[in-house]
Amino acid sequence: MLRQLRAALGAGIVTEAPPAPEVEALGVRLAEEIRRRFGRSLAIRQVDAGSCNGCELEIGGLTGPHYDLERFGLHIVASPRHADCLLVTGPVTRNMVEPLRRTWQATPDPKIVIAVGDCGRDGGIFAGSYAVVGGVADVIPVDAVIPGCPPSPRALLAGLLDALGRRR
Repeated sequence: MLRQLRAALGAGIVTEAPPAPEVEALGVRLAEEIRRRFGRSLAIRQVDAGSCNGCELEIGGLTGPHYDLERFGLHIVASPRHADCLLVTGPVTRNMVEPLRRTWQATPDPKIVIAVGDCGRDGGIFAGSYAVVGGVADVIPVDAVIPGCPPSPRALLAGLLDALGRRR
């Protein structure tokens, strides 16, 4: 079966190109800033407040082998109690107001909150919907916004670097 699949797809193995040099340079600067500020890695808790999953796909791309954000000292954690940064995606739906506030309260100080995407900024195309209260800043304090629909992995890295620079 595997031989038939290889024959159908071709004998060559498709490999991805390495990250662009500007992404590599951006990641190195981010790693230096994280080490300078925290003396260790940056723990990120990603929160979906009601998104369409476009931003999550790009964040997932950062964790994959192509970008490998862990080599820059960034780690996605499962609990807000272990996080230094909240990366919030999507417009905040009515059902997510209280869970988002509780997540923010459970994150130890000093914390960084980043609203991701146009929806996280102001509700995006969902603004005005009966099910949406607005952007992330309408519910919790936001330190930085990464615009885009969805923002690219490069924009996400640049936004993280910008947010760390603002917290000096």
